[in-house]
Amino acid sequence: MTLRIGNGYDIHRLVAGRPLILGGVNIPYEFGLEGHSDADVLTHAIMDALLGALSLGDIGLYFPPGDPQWAGADSLKLLAQVHGMVQERGWRISNIDSVIVAEQPKLKPHIQAMRSRLAEVLTLAPDQVGVKATTNEALDAVGRQEGMAAYAVALLVKVG
Repeated sequence: MTLRIGNGYDIHRLVAGRPLILGGVNIPYEFGLEGHSDADVLTHAIMDALLGALSLGDIGLYFPPGDPQWAGADSLKLLAQVHGMVQERGWRISNIDSVIVAEQPKLKPHIQAMRSRLAEVLTLAPDQVGVKATTNEALDAVGRQEGMAAYAVALLVKVG
């Protein structure tokens, strides 16, 4: 069996006037994440983990932030494109594990919805998609609630 593992990371600034979207789920909160697309840090970290597992670079290579066609893009649609790249190269996702780092809002009530949305897009069972949330204990920019970050790891298995 041939395996590949990749890791991903993303961070975005919190700002007023934007929706907070994590794992494709709109989370009620007074701030959202600033970015060229919908700024979904969780989905972006997962995309980078998948691309990294195959040494294909990062999401900026495929969805450049300066390109107007990606303005306001739904990150789940971008994730579906990355998943297609994985499949075209003869790989399948074994599992994904991820963590969102944020002081507020509390994310526990939304974790299952995030797992379900991500699993649906990636044609996985929800138990193949791990999503956790933690705080930064009031340390650094994330701890000061200036932004949110996410980390992800993806394990791929060669098909056939």
